[in-house]
Amino acid sequence: MPKITYVAADRSTETTLDLPQGTSIMRGAVSNDVAGIVGQCGGYAQCGSCHVYVEPTALDKLEAPESEEDEMLDFTACTREPNSRLSCQLTVTDALDGLIVRLPERQYR
Repeated sequence: MPKITYVAADRSTETTLDLPQGTSIMRGAVSNDVAGIVGQCGGYAQCGSCHVYVEPTALDKLEAPESEEDEMLDFTACTREPNSRLSCQLTVTDALDGLIVRLPERQYR
């Protein structure tokens, strides 16, 4: 199973999980009680409460955001960066093994 690492906003806590392929990065976090990802809308790119910052070196491994995700990223609680993504829209594959995502300071305004 691919390993995904979640880095807390304070950068002092890292959680690495083995996630089954086909699982979203958000669902993996919520199912394993990773603090900092809420996923309030359940994975439909409608709330922005699963915002993460993907390590820039891994961006080329990801599909480009679809229009719904791209629009929702403009409404996240923390600043949108070029490496911002909604973790509900990132599906775990073997290509993402070793992916590191950094969590924002908050998911709500």
